[in-house]
Amino acid sequence: MTDALQFLLSGIVVGSIYGLIGVGFTCIYNVTGIVNFAQGDFAMVGAMSAITLLAFGVPLPLAVLLAVIATCLVAAVIERTAIRPVRSDVVRGIIVTIGIGVILHGVAALVWGTDAQPMPAFSGDAPLRIGGATIAPQALWVIGTALAAMIALELLFRKTFLGQMFRACAINPFAAGLVGIRVGTMSLISFIVSGALGAIAGIVVAPIALTQYDSGLQLGIKGFVACIVGGFGGPIGAALGGILLGILEAFAAGYVSSGYKNAIAFVLLLAFLLFRPGGLFGDMEKVRG
Repeated sequence: MTDALQFLLSGIVVGSIYGLIGVGFTCIYNVTGIVNFAQGDFAMVGAMSAITLLAFGVPLPLAVLLAVIATCLVAAVIERTAIRPVRSDVVRGIIVTIGIGVILHGVAALVWGTDAQPMPAFSGDAPLRIGGATIAPQALWVIGTALAAMIALELLFRKTFLGQMFRACAINPFAAGLVGIRVGTMSLISFIVSGALGAIAGIVVAPIALTQYDSGLQLGIKGFVACIVGGFGGPIGAALGGILLGILEAFAAGYVSSGYKNAIAFVLLLAFLLFRPGGLFGDMEKVRG
């Protein structure tokens, strides 16, 4: 029973990481229709920037703020220089994001090297005991951040005028432009928000998992699977899809073999694409239909 509780808690923590990355996917998708496969690399840029600033003695809150701003600037430059010229062609846009991810890997390797780098935990390393299982205090930061991001983005899309403009661009960009919505500006904002979410995700995860130049690749893949499982386009679906994926991985690693951990993600991806492409919550149809 204790083992099951430990696997459940570990799965929720890891799943929250996947959910945080998945939530970042929804911002850009809901405006441009493009699946940004460089989303995981936004997390890497944010985490490595924060680690660098901390090494120079910058206080943690200021380092986090500056790292998020730096990642937002990177996201804005990418949108202006690489995405905007091909925005009308979704397939080309998706391919461009894959290329951007490769470029970011190369730049990160040149700037920060290829060694994995640690980041100190926000509130100590003493483990917390919950019913016989243990959990790191940083895990609470991960779960809380994922929950806050999910709720904030859901409220943004459903309850605010900016969110309504996002949704109008997602449903019909041409009609949105006719009523005065600047689709290009909405696309730029979506990349900035997505960059901020990615950076925050990378920073809160960094104390749990070492960060290096290519760590965004794995995060991006798992975040994408989380979106497919939960339903592409909805932040709640992406977050819950990530948690489900994390729990399944944890139980598979604990009761079967850790060698099957990554296979779970690809089995889920294939299963949902074949039998339920709208995901568990089907938000893709709700937002874009």
